Amino acid sequence: MTEPSDTKAAYDAVAPLYAELFSDVLETLPLERAMLAAFAELVRAQDAGPVADVGCGPGHVTAHLHALGLTAFGVDLSSEMVALARRAHPGLRFDEGSMTDLDLADGVLGGVLASYSVIHMPPGRLPAVFTELHRVLAPGGHLLLGFFAGDDPLPRSFDHKVTLAYRWSPDSLADLLREAGFAEVGRMVREPHADERQFRHAQLLVRKP
Repeated sequence: MTEPSDTKAAYDAVAPLYAELFSDVLETLPLERAMLAAFAELVRAQDAGPVADVGCGPGHVTAHLHALGLTAFGVDLSSEMVALARRAHPGLRFDEGSMTDLDLADGVLGGVLASYSVIHMPPGRLPAVFTELHRVLAPGGHLLLGFFAGDDPLPRSFDHKVTLAYRWSPDSLADLLREAGFAEVGRMVREPHADERQFRHAQLLVRKP
């Protein structure tokens, strides 16, 4: 079972290579950009607070959210990722921290992005993560969750190359989010591109009532 300390060490070790490979990845992902644009529009309309990009990596998506007009900051478990993000985007805020215990007061965020950052969390710990994300969101705040999708109702582990990860059925994750107090707004599932791992990619957009 992968623990946060293992995930931190794994991403610390590959941070420069990861940043080189993925910092411009959004340019090739129109559906993901569309979901981010919809998320940003909903957050701006609610005007309930800033947005935390949880598991921000080298900060490229945090910067994209900023370009969409959001007051966005990044949080990552990996100190090496945070250092890279600060160097690449010196005008933005990046903090080292864990999605299991965010250093934020209750209800202070208008939005949370968790783009492929929950995939390494052991399934039994995911309900507590969603409870934590619900805690820091203001009423009316939105959460956008990106992950690898599978058909099996149970999560399935796979070799992510960096560290152990899990694929989830969108319906199963939606159920967990509902149990944590969220209401689903919409979802997107797409087939992998030719140069991607042969798993479907999914986005779930939910709201804290």
